[in-house]
Amino acid sequence: MNQSTRKITLRDSTLREGLDTPGVAFSPEQKLRIARLLDEAAIPEAEVVAPSRVLKDLEFASTVKMQIPRLRTTGLIYAYSPQAREEISAASGRLDHFDILVPVSERRRPFSRADKLALVSEIVEFAVARHGDVGVGFPHSTQTDAQFLLEICRRATEAGASRLIIYDTNGSADPFIVQDLISRLAGEIAAPIFFHGHNDLGLATANSLAAVRAGAAGLDVTVNGLGDRAGNACLEQVAVALHLRGFETGIALRKLTALAAAVEKESGVPVSKLAPVVGEFVVRHKSPSHLADPDLFEAFDPELIGIERTLEP
Repeated sequence: MNQSTRKITLRDSTLREGLDTPGVAFSPEQKLRIARLLDEAAIPEAEVVAPSRVLKDLEFASTVKMQIPRLRTTGLIYAYSPQAREEISAASGRLDHFDILVPVSERRRPFSRADKLALVSEIVEFAVARHGDVGVGFPHSTQTDAQFLLEICRRATEAGASRLIIYDTNGSADPFIVQDLISRLAGEIAAPIFFHGHNDLGLATANSLAAVRAGAAGLDVTVNGLGDRAGNACLEQVAVALHLRGFETGIALRKLTALAAAVEKESGVPVSKLAPVVGEFVVRHKSPSHLADPDLFEAFDPELIGIERTLEP
């Protein structure tokens, strides 16, 4: 198969990572409205459970599962949490999939690499015995050496992990680093690999594309790029960029503008007029000559997402 025909899963994290955006707090009703819009846009998965509030968020996950059955629900659980086993048991009955987080930095518990490896084996085996679809996420993946990351990924898959999530937690990586790292992991690990990019240097979309080129099967994204600090890889940008390069996501691209506007309203975080894909100025031209041959000046046909180009008066 030509690589550009691969199906790439986009998992939306607006209802988890988006809540780490300063000033953003969604009510249960707001979260349900956003979840419905994600489903209408054919988003296949939504991350709805945060590791800091697992048991509370599972109540909302149950509501989503009952009212929006097509939308797969996922969440995160810290392996080192004193409540990890209780949270895993609770999540097993309410989520379609969950990921166990094991930070690979030696500055986060458990501190030693030997203890991290032992914990991965133990906690993943415990989780897999209770739920058949358990992944493992590795915060700070781009801040540790690749050999240890490869070793702990192997340990996770040997214990039964169904997918691995590689986090650029502080957004410091670039596409070259990401491509090298994901390529190495994908070449040696059988489990699907997802990439989770932060946008601290404005590279989250580029890093996400690099991850896909290197063999990643899925990406974490958020509507409007909401997320901690400078945010995360932006759903709208990633979905359109992948489509233009021939990758399949199944996303209903014509729903993206309305989805972005709705999340802008619910979150209170404005979308820049200069924002790629859904910004007000993205296909607004000041030069009449552009309209004679617009594809020389536009990255995509506005019809792709259901908008119209305009000429500044």
